[in-house]
Amino acid sequence: MSAQPPASYRLETAADRAALSRLAAETIAASIDLALAERERAQIALAGGTTPEQAYHLLAANHLPWQRVDVLLGDERWVPADDPSSNALMLRRSLLAEGPGAQACFHPVPTALESPERGAAAYDALLAQLCPGQPPIFDLILLGLGDDGHTASLFPGTAATGVVDCNVTVSEGKGLPRVTFTAPVLSAARQVVILVSGSGKQQALQRLLDPNEPAARTPARLVRPRTPVLILADAAAAAGLEDPTKQP
Repeated sequence: MSAQPPASYRLETAADRAALSRLAAETIAASIDLALAERERAQIALAGGTTPEQAYHLLAANHLPWQRVDVLLGDERWVPADDPSSNALMLRRSLLAEGPGAQACFHPVPTALESPERGAAAYDALLAQLCPGQPPIFDLILLGLGDDGHTASLFPGTAATGVVDCNVTVSEGKGLPRVTFTAPVLSAARQVVILVSGSGKQQALQRLLDPNEPAARTPARLVRPRTPVLILADAAAAAGLEDPTKQP
């Protein structure tokens, strides 16, 4: 990853969490629409969390050709599919619950396998089948930003942040094993969107946008696509910036 140039960022702010959810849903829908105008299928990878969940409920109402959309997860906790902390369960209760979005082709992390390592290997193989390119190229990857600077399940101080020779790896965060895309996959996407909500994320957002911030402390800075990273933030998260309207 060191050979890649630093990421550039484009910031859009919304008044509150509800407006942020609407903006995120509109952004994802537009990305899918663009991808399907150019290719037969679209591949997107989504994030867990309460703010994305609100956006997914809104996204589900969009009348897109969902049967041509492959939906994956950028990371998943190593828990059963019916566990309340499962990102797959959250997607099934939001985007996939009802309406047009229920027709999307969802590919969850296989957490019923014997170990996170087996799950990571199986998900890696799935990526190779679904997505062209090495690393696989997603049309859109939606990410969150932890208050510690992590994104997907690339947590500070974990070996997963340095994995560059495979597309999916095992990590650990907040006491749970996890399966996560690696930084090269996150960086290969045609569009990367980072969703940031709440005053508790102010410092993490400042660090993400700081060109002198080391990726070792803020792993979200490992995500370095060729196109600018689109940051969608609510006013509470962006309030810590000197000028939230200024393009970073």
